Amino acid sequence: MAGFKIAAVFSDNMVLQRGKNVKIWGLGEDDAAVTVSLCGNTATAIVRDGKWSAELPPMTAGGPYEMSVECGDFSRIFRNVCIGEVWLCGGQSNMELELQNCLNGKETLENDKDVNVRFYYTNKRGYIDDEFYRAEENSGWGEFDKEGSRAWSAVGYFFARKLSRELGVTVGLIGCNWGGTSASAWMSRERLLADKDTAAYIEEYDKAIEGKTFEQCCKEYDEYCEYDRKWNEKSQEFYKIKPDATWDEVQEHCGKNLWPGPMGPKNPFRPTGLYETMIKRVMPYTLAGILYYQGESDDHRPDTYYKLFRALIDEWREGWGDDELPFICVQLPMFKYANDPDYKHWCKIREAQYRVYKTVKNTGIAVILDCGEFNEIHPKDKVPVGERLCLQAEKLVYGMDCDAFGPMFRSMVKRGNKLELYFDHAENGFDVKGEVKGFELAGEDKKFFTATAEIDGDRITISAPEVEKPFYGRYNWFNFADVTVFGKNGIPLAPFRTNRNDD
Repeated sequence: MAGFKIAAVFSDNMVLQRGKNVKIWGLGEDDAAVTVSLCGNTATAIVRDGKWSAELPPMTAGGPYEMSVECGDFSRIFRNVCIGEVWLCGGQSNMELELQNCLNGKETLENDKDVNVRFYYTNKRGYIDDEFYRAEENSGWGEFDKEGSRAWSAVGYFFARKLSRELGVTVGLIGCNWGGTSASAWMSRERLLADKDTAAYIEEYDKAIEGKTFEQCCKEYDEYCEYDRKWNEKSQEFYKIKPDATWDEVQEHCGKNLWPGPMGPKNPFRPTGLYETMIKRVMPYTLAGILYYQGESDDHRPDTYYKLFRALIDEWREGWGDDELPFICVQLPMFKYANDPDYKHWCKIREAQYRVYKTVKNTGIAVILDCGEFNEIHPKDKVPVGERLCLQAEKLVYGMDCDAFGPMFRSMVKRGNKLELYFDHAENGFDVKGEVKGFELAGEDKKFFTATAEIDGDRITISAPEVEKPFYGRYNWFNFADVTVFGKNGIPLAPFRTNRNDD
């Protein structure tokens, strides 16, 4: 049938979610009847307003199977289909970082055997045109192998490898991420405008394109892309000659770096852009949950990130039609560029991520404070990140009895010139690597001083000679610092401050 299409995310080798109604959708001519069949189950749909959506009943894990879709004289059979667990891997570059580029990634690709993980990379385009649709039609699910899996998300892979082995089912990952992107790129205009703080992203964009035609915006972005291509070639050659060059030296030699380019309808870093070109292309593919590693590119507005992140979760859950869709985030690790002062803005992003975990139902948080690298925004060891995400999923979603959390601040008591700090997930006490570092104390004047910490079981008491009447306490309130305090399970004590009004 002419004009009939099935959404590109459905292909051979796909994984469909077990235990939930499975949605299959696409485009067609109005009033046409569509039939989807899988594992003895049949679902039907009628095309309305050019769209159709069928829903298969919940099924148990298994496969490989064949799934057929029929409409009039159109018939297609999808082969090697498995039913298992499906997770979406959202975020920016640290979720995007490829398996081939992570620590021991090439050895992993070469040596991992019998891995029951599959991957679909959402068509990575920032603008919908004919080329977009051609690229999308060529996308598809892949099984793990040492060549085809090189560009998979490393975080996602290590999550799925552990989960698959422990559940004994196929795990499918949908990669839907783009390096350098704000959370605002993954949300709708309407959602961003719903709050004055998040509306700032739209207002800034509208101001950048004010007075420009659509054609002018596109022309400016195309010219930037050509400039950027040449700039990258020059910079790669320069780094070969001088590998430890500073950023200023690179720009002096190659010209000013203009990333992310002029705003406009073709710039993938614009607010709302990737919501349209990526998220909505795989929404509402039936999922077990969402993994999310993002926040670095919103550090210029750390005080509003809590609202932004909450709004994103609400919008994605609404789009997937599931108010309780599990959502597990990665809390940002330690990081600072060598030449930057410690702005403490990543501290606030981490706090916002933790607040979301504490205030939004059915969410989890993987604390990876110890997984950062000084002067490297893309830490390469992604195994602990993926595996801590997996522990969160096992606890939150699968009800497994696993030790998923490190210590987290709960409450404090003032005792003379000391603060006694109490923690959740510290029943077995703490492990210290080296000496205890990172605690600070302040009086009502909010002037913080390095504090001495005494650990007694699941309690930590802090004091500082400069503070006679302590009022505020905090731990590792730095963009980058040593991480020395852990739970007995090896997960670090989560950073915290006892009061958000201590600025």
